[in-house]
Amino acid sequence: MHRTRTATVALALILAGCYHATIETGSTPSTVTVEDKWADSWIYGLVPPDTINPMQRCTSGIARVETKLSFLNQLVGALTLGIYTPMSIQVTCAEIR
Repeated sequence: MHRTRTATVALALILAGCYHATIETGSTPSTVTVEDKWADSWIYGLVPPDTINPMQRCTSGIARVETKLSFLNQLVGALTLGIYTPMSIQVTCAEIR
């Protein structure tokens, strides 16, 4: 019983944690975004997802890049024991000057 409770608490703590990183370039953000909510990553992120090329939509440059693990991303990572760990990536384009 004690092991089950400990495992449940550990799983809850893992799923409650939220990885989130934001990179800002200093440009004014526009409303145009390029998003991949299910970017394929492997082995706890050691093998990163494929490169996103937003320059077709972001002709004036990039203002912000955000990467995060949503609840569903973390759930899939936990169910696959970290072998497959998808992540969400959002690129916000810069305003046209």
